[in-house]
Amino acid sequence: MAGDLLAAAARQLEEPLRLFPLPADTIEILKAPESAHGFSIPVRMDDGSLRVFQGYRVKYNRLLGPAKGGIRFHPKVSLDEVSSLAFWMTFKCAVVDVPYGGGKGGVAVDTKQLSRLELERLSRGYINACAHLIGPDNDIPAPDMYTNETVMGWMIDQYNIITRIQQPAAITGKPLALGGTRGRTEATGRGGFHVLEALLERVQLKRESTRVAVQGFGNVARYFAALCHEAGYRVVAVSDSRGGLYRPDGLDIPALLQAEDWRSGAGEGSREVSNAELLACDADVLAPAAMEGQIHAGNAASIQARTVVELANGPVTPEADAFLAGRGTTVVPDILANAGGVTVSYFEWVQNRQGFYWPLELVRQRLEEIMMRSTREVVRRADKYACTLRTAAYVAALERLNAAVEARGTQTFFRR
Repeated sequence: MAGDLLAAAARQLEEPLRLFPLPADTIEILKAPESAHGFSIPVRMDDGSLRVFQGYRVKYNRLLGPAKGGIRFHPKVSLDEVSSLAFWMTFKCAVVDVPYGGGKGGVAVDTKQLSRLELERLSRGYINACAHLIGPDNDIPAPDMYTNETVMGWMIDQYNIITRIQQPAAITGKPLALGGTRGRTEATGRGGFHVLEALLERVQLKRESTRVAVQGFGNVARYFAALCHEAGYRVVAVSDSRGGLYRPDGLDIPALLQAEDWRSGAGEGSREVSNAELLACDADVLAPAAMEGQIHAGNAASIQARTVVELANGPVTPEADAFLAGRGTTVVPDILANAGGVTVSYFEWVQNRQGFYWPLELVRQRLEEIMMRSTREVVRRADKYACTLRTAAYVAALERLNAAVEARGTQTFFRR
């Protein structure tokens, strides 16, 4: 496996494979992405100049169904990053038992430097470059970092123009008017909240006395923080890329959400903190919801929270993960904690194919059922193998992936 990020992601399989050894066939299939594509996206800028952006789409594995994975727009997007994210998506879909494989896409771009018209041209240009790689039975994109339902709306419109067929199931995370589902925007944060709720007794916490720090205040973090606040947790810290706020008695999350600039909603007793300070703040639960690699060997010892909920993809490096586990800190892995997004994307795909759309209450009910069930299954494996939740989650995923390989026939079958 080439690439530092992908190699680090693959290291997370070492312990699960020790506990649940795989046949050689399955290991061979999971070694590398099924396909990885890079392409240039020329965009005419508002001033008349032409810029060419680098885009990517990776299908890591489709053992369980069509590839599924978001598209992120970020300056640091690379083929290595997209490949590692597609790797995680393979296991994430398997953990929650939805019939998808792992995919991911991205463009190396700073969207803050683009006008809305330039962003639309880039979004449509991405689909122009990879329309032949995606589709409702092949690879289904969705929103990710710095993309949203508006971007997905432009993308599905462009896909329909290219194919000359209305295929809403080709992309999820769309606006409702274009075939989106109710509850998609909140899904990742809500799913993470349900996982935390399912683990409260295990980590010996009670809502009213639990302090939660959230690194991030984007879409995922906002819903997670709001749900925690509503349920009675004390959300003591939130942040964005510029830094955050900390208040030991708890922040007024509804006030922050309603403020035009969320920082202006801070009440008395709050103080500004850096992202590094937030990670190390006095809290019971830490939910990193920003970029990968935020908790690493250099700062793991400063983490005070005894429970870490990975709302971002890969926010804890393998070195930090081992250190935290040795110290007794419970890390709830990303492939479980942030799987609410792909779960509701699955609901959207199902609704698109049926042409029948569900009320919000049903979406939320079915999301809670899947997240609670998946968490219980991971905990059961953690108890069975006396291992961490991360290892248990990968074991659960490997069981399902291996079953799909064996159903197709392995070396053992063919040598009989």
